[in-house]
Amino acid sequence: MEPIPERQSLLQRFILWREKHISEKQFILFLSILVGILTALTARFLKMLIEWIEQLLTRNFDITGGNLLYLVYPVIGIFLTSLFIRYVVKDDISHGVTKILYAISRRKSRIKRHNTWSSLIASAITIGFGGSVGAESPIVLTGSAIGSNLGSLFKLDRKTLMILVGCGAAGAIAGIYKAPIAGLLFVLEVLMIDLTMSSLLPLLVTSVTAAIVSYLSMGSQALFEFHLNEPFILSRIPSVIVLGIVCGLISVYFTKMMDRCENVFRRYSNPYAKFVIGSVTLSLLIFFFPSLYGEGYETIGLLMKGKSEADWDMVMNNSLFYGIDHILLIYLALVVLLKVFASSATNGAGGCGGLFAPSLFLGAIAGFIFAHFCNQFNIGPFTPEQNYTLYGMAGIMTGVMHAPLTSTFLIAELTGGYDLFLPLMIVSATAYLTNRAFQPQSIYAIRLAKKGELLTHHKDKAVLTLMNIDSVVETDFLKVSPDMDLGQMVQVISRAKRDLFPVVDANDKLLGIVVMDDIRNIMFRQELYRRFKVERFMISPPARVIVSDSMKTVMKKFDDTKAWNLPVVKEDGTYEGFVSKSEVFDAYRQVLVDFSED
Repeated sequence: MEPIPERQSLLQRFILWREKHISEKQFILFLSILVGILTALTARFLKMLIEWIEQLLTRNFDITGGNLLYLVYPVIGIFLTSLFIRYVVKDDISHGVTKILYAISRRKSRIKRHNTWSSLIASAITIGFGGSVGAESPIVLTGSAIGSNLGSLFKLDRKTLMILVGCGAAGAIAGIYKAPIAGLLFVLEVLMIDLTMSSLLPLLVTSVTAAIVSYLSMGSQALFEFHLNEPFILSRIPSVIVLGIVCGLISVYFTKMMDRCENVFRRYSNPYAKFVIGSVTLSLLIFFFPSLYGEGYETIGLLMKGKSEADWDMVMNNSLFYGIDHILLIYLALVVLLKVFASSATNGAGGCGGLFAPSLFLGAIAGFIFAHFCNQFNIGPFTPEQNYTLYGMAGIMTGVMHAPLTSTFLIAELTGGYDLFLPLMIVSATAYLTNRAFQPQSIYAIRLAKKGELLTHHKDKAVLTLMNIDSVVETDFLKVSPDMDLGQMVQVISRAKRDLFPVVDANDKLLGIVVMDDIRNIMFRQELYRRFKVERFMISPPARVIVSDSMKTVMKKFDDTKAWNLPVVKEDGTYEGFVSKSEVFDAYRQVLVDFSED
């Protein structure tokens, strides 16, 4: 009678038909093509929407001085975004890549349906009105949500869902940058999905499909126009290494300061207080430094294409610093220092955006400052600003994301600078090592790593992260009360299948345990049945497992206590069951097989 059951039956019939006629691998490849097409189209749509809003708002601005509307637009944009999130989405959609990592680690790769569209609208409003963040993380979350929900629609298993989530992320990067190799590497380095043949082929298919769709819809031109006028020479290796160290240090500053700024916003529970503090901060920063408006790709283009001081001074257009000579490096240095506050204020106030574009923006400016400074003061051999702008982009993106291969190939693909692979690899490796000396996790992973919810390439840790305490809790233990006598206890033992007995009070709170081996010498002495109470021979468990404990914590408790069984309780002490080491090992082996099977 109703259309929904009919649709469900049609879907069910298709699933049954597919299982008979199409193999699992073939169907995954089909879905990976579909995910590539959808993510590329959504990426194109978002980019067009952002550009349209930004041009509509700023096309008549005076380039020779400050524009007061810079004080207004970011406030309006964040206000509209926060209203949309609070009253339409009704969910947190910030930190897109972190949400994907959490979905893989703790939600069986299931991402909510609204993420297929909510981040698109929210980020378009935020960035179009000046929010100092990037569209890439929202697109990556959108792509992953498309992959996850397609897999869920066709009732695919957890392992396949993980692959489709990765396909969505790879397709988003490949589609938005026309960079299929970078899309694949991003999934392997940042999302940390293991490289096996069963995952590699769908990721490749999605990346290539998304890139082809982008080429068809946007043309074959690279995102940033770059011409190699100065080939790389070996004498510049020392300066490239130094730039890598500088980029690593800047990325450490950016990551740590971003974390501190987020902590400041967390102190305020009132969303309107966050809005006022963040939006006012952002609008003031953009008014004085218009380069902080939006993604900042126009600034990157100016630095990359410029050939003279007059060309590069154009980055100060629309600002109070227009026409002032000899302050370019000071202006850009201030932008580098303040970018983290602009990005933090955008998201903290209620906006939506990611950190891809900010890291590219910072890297381009840092590389340009480094090269221009060396040339002005004749430090070492000539350092071409355009080339070092690319190196800086790779360096800071590597430091922020902990993804040297992704950064190297992304910069090469989005600029066409394939002849500069060697210096790009050098600066990426140097920046990565420098950042790792101070910061063991990327900016995306640091939030989950603090909670023990991060999936990593360390197979043992990854499997423990994928496991859930609920799946290994055993509840077939008979409970006893502390005021039972030994006779009553023996009657319970006669019905029991286990040799452990949790002792609970009237509110089901765990008081202790009774081990049958401990009372075996008295349980058959009937003259003691009335004399001994359970509270006399019960013992405290060697440790208690809390239902919210991670499996890593559970295994540590087993290792510390040398116990074979441990009771599981809620945070308030209510008894839930027992977890045994043998059950954990069985579950571990099964997850390991599912996780590693090629």
